[in-house]
Amino acid sequence: MVSNTDVNSEQLNNTQIEEISYQLDDIKLTALACGSENHQPILCLHGYLDNAASFLPLMHEVTQASMHETIPKNNLLTNRRIIALEWPGHGHSSHRSNGAHYHFVDYVSDLLALFTLNNWQAIDIVAHSMGAMIASAFAAAFPEKVKSLTLIDSFGFVCAPVEQTTKQLREGLLSRYQSPVNKRVKPTRQFTEAIAIKARMQVSDLPAKYARLIVQRSLVLVEENGIKSLYRWRSDPRLRTISPYRLSLAQGQQLFSDIKCPIQLIYGDHGMKMVAQGLDNFSTTQKKVTTIKLAGGHHVHMEQAKALATMLNSFVNRISRHV
Repeated sequence: MVSNTDVNSEQLNNTQIEEISYQLDDIKLTALACGSENHQPILCLHGYLDNAASFLPLMHEVTQASMHETIPKNNLLTNRRIIALEWPGHGHSSHRSNGAHYHFVDYVSDLLALFTLNNWQAIDIVAHSMGAMIASAFAAAFPEKVKSLTLIDSFGFVCAPVEQTTKQLREGLLSRYQSPVNKRVKPTRQFTEAIAIKARMQVSDLPAKYARLIVQRSLVLVEENGIKSLYRWRSDPRLRTISPYRLSLAQGQQLFSDIKCPIQLIYGDHGMKMVAQGLDNFSTTQKKVTTIKLAGGHHVHMEQAKALATMLNSFVNRISRHV
């Protein structure tokens, strides 16, 4: 078993990681990136209420290995540009416009716009949780644009029984009207970074050092004095509303069956239970899936960044040799 990556903010500040952004019509998407702009990209997509910082441990592995020249000549760590995108409403990316919402299919549309802007063709995607579902739908609809999928602690889609369609619609629409944004209520709650990290740890299985990385990029400084600094959440409150519709299992299976590229699933032995359910519901639609279990939770890609880098390198290089 490859040892866990131990990374902190001070170490990351010394690495070769850039802040970049993309302007898509009226919305700006931000990202963290490392590697030469002349190299083919590997696009990393984070999960729900996370941000690009969830891929900082992987980027740390990439940049540290590159600086110490300890990697093979054809390793992806030296000949790929790793880009960790931030979805609308997350991280430093723009929030959607007034009156808009966060539909699953609109994230897929965001990806298409991003690929079109950059003229990307057939690139490798690494995606966690919600990002994995979006990437899967994108790969099914636009197979010519995705060379491979590495899915992290997520397989298939969140589906709902067809008999719950009306209930889903009602609860989803009502949740929109309960949102602070629709009530024209500006966020007023302020808190310290320590409180924010503790709150994040209470709703996830993240160890403190990884929760800190995500939280630090999720906060906006509101007030600072000689005693303490106070923050509020940067993410759009509308992200917390309930989706008014879900795919049925049959729709999800049909969509997943149209993925043509090789798929690698990496999941934690203490990750989300829905991964096992996803394997039951969707693995029969895909005959060639590489499945790897690692010690860790839902954010296993942060806990096992060195292992992820090794497996990603092997997977992508194997595919490249057969293209």
